[in-house]
Amino acid sequence: MTFMSSPTTRCWRSRDVLLGVAPRNRDVRRVRCSRMTPRVRAAAPVDGPPQPQSIRHLVLVLGDQLDRNASALDDFDASQDVIWMAEVMEESTHVWSGKPRTAVFLSAMRHFAAAQRALGRRVHYVALDDPDNTQSLSGELARAVQAFAPQRLVMTEAGDWRVQQALVQAAQSLGVELEQRSDRHFYASVDEFRAHAKGRKQLRLEYWYRELRQRHAVLLTADGKPEGGQWNFDAENRGSFGKQGPVDLPAPQRFAPDHITREVLTLVNARLASHPGSLEAFDWPVTPEDAQLALQDFVQHRLPQFGTYQDAMWTSEPWLYHSRLSAAMNLKLLDPRDVVQATERAYREGHVPLAAAEGFIRQILGWREYVRGIYWLEMPGYLSRNALGAREPLPSFYWTGDTEMRCLQQAIGQTLDLGYAHHIQRLMVTGLYALLLGVNPVAVHEWYLAVYVDAVEWVELPNTLGMSQYADGGIMASKPYAATGKYIQRMSNYCASCRFDPATSSGEDACPFTTLYWDFLLRHEPLLARNQRMALQVKNLARLDTAARAAITERATQIRQSGGAPPRALQLL
Repeated sequence: MTFMSSPTTRCWRSRDVLLGVAPRNRDVRRVRCSRMTPRVRAAAPVDGPPQPQSIRHLVLVLGDQLDRNASALDDFDASQDVIWMAEVMEESTHVWSGKPRTAVFLSAMRHFAAAQRALGRRVHYVALDDPDNTQSLSGELARAVQAFAPQRLVMTEAGDWRVQQALVQAAQSLGVELEQRSDRHFYASVDEFRAHAKGRKQLRLEYWYRELRQRHAVLLTADGKPEGGQWNFDAENRGSFGKQGPVDLPAPQRFAPDHITREVLTLVNARLASHPGSLEAFDWPVTPEDAQLALQDFVQHRLPQFGTYQDAMWTSEPWLYHSRLSAAMNLKLLDPRDVVQATERAYREGHVPLAAAEGFIRQILGWREYVRGIYWLEMPGYLSRNALGAREPLPSFYWTGDTEMRCLQQAIGQTLDLGYAHHIQRLMVTGLYALLLGVNPVAVHEWYLAVYVDAVEWVELPNTLGMSQYADGGIMASKPYAATGKYIQRMSNYCASCRFDPATSSGEDACPFTTLYWDFLLRHEPLLARNQRMALQVKNLARLDTAARAAITERATQIRQSGGAPPRALQLL
């Protein structure tokens, strides 16, 4: 046990909670504090008059915890408990949050609050434009504790280390017990992943994915074998469209903003006017009902082709065959079990090929659970990892899309317009360029966390820092995902309308991806030579003579000195 004291409170908490180690009872974590002075009544809360006596539980619900079956609500008693929710500017300014991302969170939160009130539950909801809003979670929690004098704070465990620590510290300073309950939204608990990781030299997705497939009997035959005789059909899911492009793409179902969402869009445009992104095309599902409709639409119309074309890209086609479900899942509007079950059912009914079903299920049951486990296993130190010593600033065009490189123009442009890009655009366009350029991984992380509507740190940080930037030195990925512009040419039509040549590594017409790829290998050759999976790529350096190496280095230096992009070509009048 650890004892803390102050002039007004004495608090004790489990040493396990202090160190971020799961206690033996994985379902409940508590921080207890005993008050040394009487509670002070505050002014009337926004949802009603002061209570004649303290309430039992103040149930904290965060913006990514909008699960109507959340563990925090298990024993909710409408006669003596209150739900607490707060919109605070802090959550849109600790990174420069894009307008679509903030709008998704606020709209979904307001719809959740309305649904809880419809159940007869009291909700203490602080709006972003409330004149008394302190604009921080800890500040709003302090106001609510003064108003309600709860015997206990109850919450489902947070999905963000920073937020978790802020609320734990706030509870301690306020002298109130905080009970953190396990998040049942996920297939596996943090403790279960920690047990899986114990004693392993490497933590690879494939083994965790197989373990969960077996544990939950997903895509298995009657005798417990994987359907189709293999666990992974990734090799069949790397198709491109070819020169003809996608044909008869089914447009995803749209969700026109209702009056609640329209109020949010107006608020965000007013309060976050200088923030990146646009709300003109906002049509995301923000309720569980809409999320279920989006799931049905995806399974029926796009899942059959998802597997083949999940890595493909095409100009002005942001959705292709992708699901648009990640934001709904990450805000807990949609249960991943519903997604996996609907996908498996579609396969068993003959509607979806096995490779498509398995590929999509691997993203949900495998990758999503895996990155969450890595996040909580490695935080808080994970954020400071920088295995490649990358120090370059993030190019300014990441916030505008103003670049001559067509692939980046497309991926960043749709990101700012929609708050969305699919996984290959993130990994092999925006992420790849930052990796090859040598951008500080924290800057890359902050950009990804800011601009995508599905970005919550538990899922975004490992994907960015580990998978995309290799800053963790191989905890997640067995090698850096480094490639020339030829990869983008093969998987898209972006290069067809771009002035740069992906087959050229130096000179004014050279594709910056290709230039920086060879420069990346040259700069990191000693490190990469020790990685067996990079052996062939490093070996190819031998083909470059002294002059070629010098030309690549010179062009790469020009790119870095020009703000991370090649100098603009002179326009002759």
